[in-house]
Amino acid sequence: MAGGAPERTPVARRYCLALDLKDDVRLIEEYEAYHRKVWPEILESIASSGILSMEIYRLQNRLLMVMEVDDGFSFEAKAAADAANERVQAWEALMWRYQQAIPGGPPGAKWGVMDRIFAFPDEA
Repeated sequence: MAGGAPERTPVARRYCLALDLKDDVRLIEEYEAYHRKVWPEILESIASSGILSMEIYRLQNRLLMVMEVDDGFSFEAKAAADAANERVQAWEALMWRYQQAIPGGPPGAKWGVMDRIFAFPDEA
């Protein structure tokens, strides 16, 4: 499209995930500082996995991540690619210093996928 905005791949799915940060003001400030300057390799990992957009919101120590993904995205493929990427593993280890799992999740799990319980207008 000449002169206009680049074409955007249609969103196949949207996921919302939750995670808690350790309830410490200094740690939360550090966590946010890292997210203002995310390592380039992490951004590449996100983009190459089929994630079209990602946003993280915070209320106190609770985080909400919203991801829009294409048809090729899978959590399993993303996890496998991340496990094979030393830089992603270093980022995840660093971030775990600030994070704590949502209560009731599987052992070792960080982000928990949330269930949608309402939509307006109803997209059925």
